[in-house]
Amino acid sequence: MKKRILTIFILLLTLSILFSSCGGQKAQKTGLENPKDKKELKDFNVGYLATPGHVLYFVAKEKGYFEEEGLNVNMFLFTNSGEGLNAISSGKVDVGSFGTAAPLTFISKGTDFVIFGGQQTEGHGIVALPEKAQEFTDLNSFKGKTIATVRLATGDVIFRAALTEAGIDWKNELTINELDSPAAVIEAVKKGSVDAGIVWTPFIKFGEKQGLEIVKYSGELVKMHTCCRQVALSSNIKENKENFVKFMAALIKAYKFYLENQDETVDIISKYAKTDKDIIKEETYGGHIYSIPDPDKEGVVKFWDLINKSGYITSDLNIEDYIDTSIYKLALEDVLKEYPDDEVYKKLKADFKE
Repeated sequence: MKKRILTIFILLLTLSILFSSCGGQKAQKTGLENPKDKKELKDFNVGYLATPGHVLYFVAKEKGYFEEEGLNVNMFLFTNSGEGLNAISSGKVDVGSFGTAAPLTFISKGTDFVIFGGQQTEGHGIVALPEKAQEFTDLNSFKGKTIATVRLATGDVIFRAALTEAGIDWKNELTINELDSPAAVIEAVKKGSVDAGIVWTPFIKFGEKQGLEIVKYSGELVKMHTCCRQVALSSNIKENKENFVKFMAALIKAYKFYLENQDETVDIISKYAKTDKDIIKEETYGGHIYSIPDPDKEGVVKFWDLINKSGYITSDLNIEDYIDTSIYKLALEDVLKEYPDDEVYKKLKADFKE
């Protein structure tokens, strides 16, 4: 009898341990699958322009890098830099990359902006009708001409700065018409109401496809000049710095994808910049535009000097006080912890200067 009781006891004990073990495994699995245990996504509003130059936004959104970093990003389209920066200033969007000229101009007028990351380098150009294009042999050829541009566009400032450097008084020796959009500039050039126009990607190639000629790329005037910088209100960054670090980490991952997956990247851009894919590919990978998340502090400081020397703005502010490289540094460190042996991320770290 005692032997039977002992046998039953051992059996019950074994079953108890077995079910306890199974129950523990089931609870762990259920816990992982419970939506309540998943990381809650933080809402983050991003302003953009319909240009291949904003490729890092598009890739990060479409490939899920924002969500991977814990952000629910909502994208808002703007026509020009001024519109986008006004939206940041009013709190309608958290961040946007609207050139370099525009945010620096806003900063010079007292707006509480901070530049904390990069997106586009170069990417602007001057276009003209074929018969007019032949007249522009050098910068002196622009004297007496009428040039269309978009106010606050980076290419506009680069053009004026190059003229100033060449000893040309752009305020008096030529006429610059400021229009609302690159599309309006293209139309003005085609109609012959102006001699040439300054536009950004993809409107450079878009104009060429419509019979215009490319007179010069902005990189020929100032090599590797900064363009779209990541901009936000300093007060917003102070309150939500972690979100901005996550945001930049997603862009860093998008940068790697953009480098290594050209065809899919072009497909992604085409969802946001509605033009032919061959134009998008030429503009994105043609060697006249570079999409890099690094804030490029040195480049911004150089641009600040250019914009002041050209007479576009007049300010004695120390622009370095409005550049925060710590966000990008933290984001890059986080990505490297996740992928310590990745050559793309290691190269970004090697190139980064605080």
